[in-house]
Amino acid sequence: MSEPRWLTDEEQRVWRAYAQASSLLHAHLEGQLQHESGMPHTYYEVLVALSEAEGRRLRMSELASVRGSSRSRLSHAVARLEAKGWVQRESCPTDKRGSWAVLTDSGFAALEEAAPGHVEAVRETLFDQLSAEQVRQLGEISEAILAGLRPKCQAVREAEEAAELAAPLAELPKSG
Repeated sequence: MSEPRWLTDEEQRVWRAYAQASSLLHAHLEGQLQHESGMPHTYYEVLVALSEAEGRRLRMSELASVRGSSRSRLSHAVARLEAKGWVQRESCPTDKRGSWAVLTDSGFAALEEAAPGHVEAVRETLFDQLSAEQVRQLGEISEAILAGLRPKCQAVREAEEAAELAAPLAELPKSG
C-alpha cells in the first residue's frame, strides 16, 4: 500500500474553509427554502430541472442523471412532489419500464413563488461576496472539480442501481 498524499498546511486550510463554506451555504439555502416556501432544496432542484425541460417533462432516468441522483432517491422525491400535486408521472409509451416526470401547473406556480427568494439568497450569500474576477475563477474551479467527480459519481450511481435491481432477484426462491 502506498503512502497517503497528506495535505500541506495550505491545502488543509483551503480544504477546511471550502468544506465549511459549502456546508454553511447549503444549510442557509436549505433553511431559506424551507422557511419561505416549505420545500427542501432537493425538491426545488427537481422542479427547476423539469421547468427547463422541453414540455416541462423528463424521463425519470434522465431526471436522475440531470440531478446527479440515483433513480430510487429521485423516485422517492418525485413521489413526494406528486403528493403535493406539483409533479405527475406518466407512462412511457415506447418503453413500458420507463416513465416521465411532468411538472404540473401547480408545481410551476410553486417554483415561481419560491424562485425570487431563493435567487436573492444565492446572490446575497455567494455572488455579493465576490468580485467579478472571483466569480469567473469560482466557475472555472467548480467546473474542474465537477469534471473530476462526474465519472466517479456515475460509477457509484451505476453500482447502486445495479444493486437495487439485483435485490428483488435475490429474494426469489432458488430453483434446483
